[in-house]
Amino acid sequence: MLFIESLFLQLLAIAIGACIGSFLNVVIYRVPAGLSILHPPSRCPHCLRQLAPRDNIPIIGWFLIRGKCRYCHTPVSWRYPAIEAFTAFLFWCVAAYFGTSQPPLVLGFYALFLSWLLALSMIDFDTMTLPNSLTQSGLVLGLVYQGSLAFANSDRTSFAAHLLLGIGGAVLGIWLLDIMRIAGRIFLQKEAMGGGDPKLAAMIGMWLGWQQVLLTILLASAIGTCVGAIALLFSKVGKQQPIPFGPFLAIGGAISLFFGKSILTTYLGWFGLA
Repeated sequence: MLFIESLFLQLLAIAIGACIGSFLNVVIYRVPAGLSILHPPSRCPHCLRQLAPRDNIPIIGWFLIRGKCRYCHTPVSWRYPAIEAFTAFLFWCVAAYFGTSQPPLVLGFYALFLSWLLALSMIDFDTMTLPNSLTQSGLVLGLVYQGSLAFANSDRTSFAAHLLLGIGGAVLGIWLLDIMRIAGRIFLQKEAMGGGDPKLAAMIGMWLGWQQVLLTILLASAIGTCVGAIALLFSKVGKQQPIPFGPFLAIGGAISLFFGKSILTTYLGWFGLA
């Protein structure tokens, strides 16, 4: 019975994730352009014809139209079904990893957090910006998440503690990234990262707390350094090619969500502090 329940949860997570991924495509395209994410309904950006319901089926719809608009035959990027599939994968990871060990409310918040990280990562990759509308709404949702943990875990006495944990993580996240930004400006004589990166770190800190936002920033810095070194080695553009830091923060935040506690416990165990 437990196996069937787990399997059903995972299949449901995949289906919901694919649908959310379809909506994330809208967010990623419209938010940087200053367009409404609710109106008008999904349409071809070239001929502006509203898509038929069958064209909006997550992942499958792209294959049904063979990667081209049904009306003007303009190619539709493969990235749309890829984001839908990847979101479905992230939701499956939440269901498979945490399973029934967490209440459904908490699982939903985890999936929401990862959705926000994915949308912000893709927007930063496309435009080198992290919209305030997303980082700020993600920060508020993180505060709601921290407050709901006390009720989801039937531990109402820890309500204030959860809020303080999130607020402390947000403050630490934005301070650390601001310090890194100022240090980069001093030593490199140019902007080392954008103004949205500290806000994203604050958002992640609100969700994960101060300990895991530290881990997130360390992981992001390590991954970013490795990617930057590889890009510098193989790129013909040279040192002037900017690399967005937001996706690395998002990767660090996702790793911390799943494995942060284990990583910190192992690290502290090396020093006999676990």
